[in-house]
Amino acid sequence: MTAESLRIPVPHAGAEWVSALLDLPEEDPGKSVVLLAHGAGAPMTSDFMVAAAEGLAAGGLPVLRFNYVFTELAQREGRRRPPERQPRLLETHRAAAAAIRERFPERRLILAGKSMGGRMSSYLAAEGDDCAGLVFFGYPLHPAGKPEKLRSEHFAAIAQPALFLQGTRDALCGLDLLERELETFGGTQTVEVIDEGDHDFGVPRRTGRTRDEVRAALLEKVLDWEQATWP
Repeated sequence: MTAESLRIPVPHAGAEWVSALLDLPEEDPGKSVVLLAHGAGAPMTSDFMVAAAEGLAAGGLPVLRFNYVFTELAQREGRRRPPERQPRLLETHRAAAAAIRERFPERRLILAGKSMGGRMSSYLAAEGDDCAGLVFFGYPLHPAGKPEKLRSEHFAAIAQPALFLQGTRDALCGLDLLERELETFGGTQTVEVIDEGDHDFGVPRRTGRTRDEVRAALLEKVLDWEQATWP
């Protein structure tokens, strides 16, 4: 596998561009590409994002991961910044989507994301942006401890097939609530449950499973879903 470093221009006076990495597979069947967005608490270079991008690329899918502006500026300044408001996040996300479409104009685009990045992907799909499917690594259905504040008002507007990867101990997504809210989802949905996984797919030591084993199982589920959805 190889990885290319890119700069994606963004309409943001404070940043002008954000960093991105394109992970390319050694063997590429030439069907799908993945745009992978990070969550609120870690950049595109976090352990999870690296493992996800490299694992999907090893399975034959080119993956573009990128920083949102708040993360880009935090890295340049050497200090933490809170996430921007949704319109700004979507603005950067769309710029990244345009970059991968330009590189792979004939392929189906899968929007994937960790937590907040997945949520932003879902808004793009609901607003009619071009994508073939969605992958959510821990969809943040509600804030921790606030199950009444659901983030599913746009589900009915999503027409694409979606894969939800959710842990049974995820404080940001009660599985019973997700099952109920998915009744309004416009596209087909597949839910893969990670037993005893938390929001970051960590599992207790007593399970006997390592972090790497859980992540490998997650990525296998994504690759199987992609092949089953578009044989």
